[in-house]
Amino acid sequence: MKSRLRALLRTRSGHGRRTVVLPLAALAAGAALVLTFGTNPASAIAPPSSCTVPTGTLSPADLPAGTSAVGCSLVGRVVRKNGLGVTVPAPGETVSISRTLASGEGLEFELAVSPDGVITFPLEDGTSDVTTVEAAADPAACSDGKYSTADRKEYGTYNWYIGDGAMPAGLTQSAAAHYFEDAVNNITDSYNDCGLTDTVSAKESYQGTTTYEADINSSGDCTSRDHKSTWDAGNLPSNTVAETCAFTKSMPGVKNDLLEADVRYNTSDYRFTNNPASSCSDLYDVRSVGTHEAGHVFGLKDLGSGHAGLTMYKDSFTCSTAARTLGRGDVLGLRSIY
Repeated sequence: MKSRLRALLRTRSGHGRRTVVLPLAALAAGAALVLTFGTNPASAIAPPSSCTVPTGTLSPADLPAGTSAVGCSLVGRVVRKNGLGVTVPAPGETVSISRTLASGEGLEFELAVSPDGVITFPLEDGTSDVTTVEAAADPAACSDGKYSTADRKEYGTYNWYIGDGAMPAGLTQSAAAHYFEDAVNNITDSYNDCGLTDTVSAKESYQGTTTYEADINSSGDCTSRDHKSTWDAGNLPSNTVAETCAFTKSMPGVKNDLLEADVRYNTSDYRFTNNPASSCSDLYDVRSVGTHEAGHVFGLKDLGSGHAGLTMYKDSFTCSTAARTLGRGDVLGLRSIY
């Protein structure tokens, strides 16, 4: 290639050499020629070559590492794993689903789209923060310091609404607003009876009713966000007591910024009460369930076996108001975020 360029710069006359000064355009063409032929084709960045994703609902297996949500036109498509479905958000956003099951299990699934459009599954990458104090048996709420946090934080004020449909326990909308706000305040005020002072800076503000619904469909999928955090009640999968869908914005180096969080109670398959009585057998407490879901809104994750005394324990027990009051781990988890 160099000899070819030299040939462009020189001509031979008789037995001697005569140097020729080429115009700038010719030199530019020669330089472009060098750059073009000097590139290794194997190292060139190719456009997305495998956007042959299936039609319909997708699974993480259909989206190998490096898949572009934009290049493969996946924004708005549903991705489901273990029965948990989320809608692919815009670049720079993450969607998380937290589901409370009647069986006493808590399920979570998260999908992130980087600012440049690449899809990842953060929970599978082990990015959550967990602090634990192990014990042989479930410790008392004020002795159990375990907590688990998501990559999520409300940096400002959580402004939220309630839907205009039926509410759990047959509550009026005004009553539901009162009890939901009490549940949310249990989190923002770190309400506990362990003697732990409230140093949590999280804030909330109830904005009234709305004709919008929680961005959760009857299949329990997190749908595309409508920019309004809504608490409501309705149909969910028959194994689901309640569900939270949270949407965040990527914040490199710190926890992601909460953009919206919606909560739905399953009133199609389960009954709720605000005052569990001694005769209660299968009713879920509105405020206990709400406090647990509000924990998800503000960045707390479910806890497994051995931590039944904490609000974020995976099982929302029937006929119990215990989860309205935070345990030590719940408070420490909130303090770690706020």
